[in-house]
Amino acid sequence: MSRRAEIAMTPEEVDSYLAQARTLILATIGPDGVPDPVGMWFVLRDGELWMRTYAKSQKVANVRRDPRVSILVEDGERYAELRGVQITGTLEISDDIELICDIAAGLLVKYEGLDPVDVPAVREAYRPTAVKQAAMRLVPDRVVSWDHSKLVG
Repeated sequence: MSRRAEIAMTPEEVDSYLAQARTLILATIGPDGVPDPVGMWFVLRDGELWMRTYAKSQKVANVRRDPRVSILVEDGERYAELRGVQITGTLEISDDIELICDIAAGLLVKYEGLDPVDVPAVREAYRPTAVKQAAMRLVPDRVVSWDHSKLVG
C-alpha cells in the first residue's frame, strides 16, 4: 500500500472533518489567470458544501467567468498531526433569496452560536441583505485527504 493511501481519510472521516472545520481557503481563477485564494466560512447542507458572499465580489466575478475552483481545509501543528482535505470542482452560484437566507442562518448557528430556535426570525431579518448576496455550492470532481496521525504507532 502506498504511503498516500495509508494516510487518506475515508469518506466518513472527510465528512466528519469538514463538519467540524471552521475556515476553508477557496481558490478561484482571477481575471489575469492567477489563482485568487480567500478564506471563507461555510456550512454543510445534506452533505454539500455551501458558502455565501456579496454578489458583486471578486470571487463571484471570477466564478462567473470560470467556475473551476479548489478548496483547502487543513490543520495540525506538528507533522504527525497534519490533516487536511483538498477538493477540486466547480462552484454553482444561486441568487435564490430563500436559499441565501438559509445559508446565512446556518453560518450564524455554526460560527456565532445562534440558537437554532431563532433561525426563522433571523432568516426574515436577513432578507433585505440577501438581495445583495449569492449562495455558492461546491460541486466536487476530486477529493484528496490526509491524516498523518494514521502513521503513528
